[in-house]
Amino acid sequence: MSPRADAVRNRQKLVDAARLSFAEEGVDVPLEQIAKRAGVSIGTLYNHFADRGELVDAVLPDRMARIDAIAAESAAEPDAWTAFATFLDALISAQARDRAVNDAVARGSIGTVDLVAECGRAGSAVLAVLERAHVAGVLRDDFGFDELGTLMVAVANIIALHPDDDEAWRRHLGFVLDGIRRTPHRTEA
Repeated sequence: MSPRADAVRNRQKLVDAARLSFAEEGVDVPLEQIAKRAGVSIGTLYNHFADRGELVDAVLPDRMARIDAIAAESAAEPDAWTAFATFLDALISAQARDRAVNDAVARGSIGTVDLVAECGRAGSAVLAVLERAHVAGVLRDDFGFDELGTLMVAVANIIALHPDDDEAWRRHLGFVLDGIRRTPHRTEA
């Protein structure tokens, strides 16, 4: 038996309200505020989502699809290092603009969605960015998916400490990029 049309509409209203609220205020926004924004009762929210984690799960995965788009855009750049650095900048910039994603990355999983794992699952596009930089010899051989996940968590904390200050995370990203770039005059530690 399919759900009633009003139940489907209410669920979508809740997901839309949560998406906006999480992006603006982070994943700790009161659930009552999300229900009010959706124009439904808190009971209706709990009828659809048992807890905050389930609501986060409903909102975040579609945001991870953006990783593929960012990776595809960087693939158009002819220089492998510029493509890699541009990919990281765009990825972290998207993370900085969305408090829900940044909160989830900084904390690890909130519901069943593990953002670091989702970054890895974004799959072939991200692998292609890393592989291209490795093949071109511009990225340290020991920088891979795990290191990318660790970098995302570290930058998430910088973003949380310095909200609305893109210069702070970009400065720290610059430090990391300087450390992971392979150059002919420097060997890997």
